[in-house]
Amino acid sequence: MRKHKTGTREEWLAARLKLLKAEKELMRRSDEVARQRQELPWVRIDKEYRFETDKGSATLADLFQGRSQLLVYHFMFGYGFRLTDERRGCTGCSLIADHFDGVNAHLNGRDISLVCESIAPLPELQGYKRQMGWRFPWVSSLGSDFRYDFGAAFTEEQQRNGADYNYQHVDKAEPQKEGMSVFALQDGAVYHTYSTYARGTEALMGTYQFLDLAPWGRNEEGFEFPQAWWRRHDEYGRD
Repeated sequence: MRKHKTGTREEWLAARLKLLKAEKELMRRSDEVARQRQELPWVRIDKEYRFETDKGSATLADLFQGRSQLLVYHFMFGYGFRLTDERRGCTGCSLIADHFDGVNAHLNGRDISLVCESIAPLPELQGYKRQMGWRFPWVSSLGSDFRYDFGAAFTEEQQRNGADYNYQHVDKAEPQKEGMSVFALQDGAVYHTYSTYARGTEALMGTYQFLDLAPWGRNEEGFEFPQAWWRRHDEYGRD
């Protein structure tokens, strides 16, 4: 285990007060960024997208479930980290999705619906959902341009020749990437309001917020890559 410096209570309090100032500055900056995010112009969506859901075929407007705001997480299924024949859901996306059931009732109470979408047959998504014990809505966008249009999946041509991901060009795009897209429903029209990708989705991972409070933090040094410790929630201790 790593060693850490020690000190007196007085030394700790002085350092803590200095850190508190930095934390308050970060919080205020975060509030300002959130305000700027909410002031982005909305883009009306006239293209029709269809999804397969537990209740049958649905439009994008249907996914709002009678609410005015919609968060759609682009879940990588059949592609991603630590896949097996039995478990085709990306481990990183699964870590993020573990946070959804606990927050969903609170989002619904604030006029927000949250769903996952994946390019995969609905029965496969339903099977993995049962394995993981999740309850949140998960829809199939298989056969739709939805995920491609919102920057979280790429055609074979884009994979060969490059595409824009996370608002910058990549020479060789992967088949799928993680992300979240956000929509508003107003006067019967659907608007795209925001999308985020890559580390932008880290805000959805409450686990990291807890790790950042712990003495050793994320403690990812020494791994082949920082996320190598990720497991599905029932897989820790199996290695």
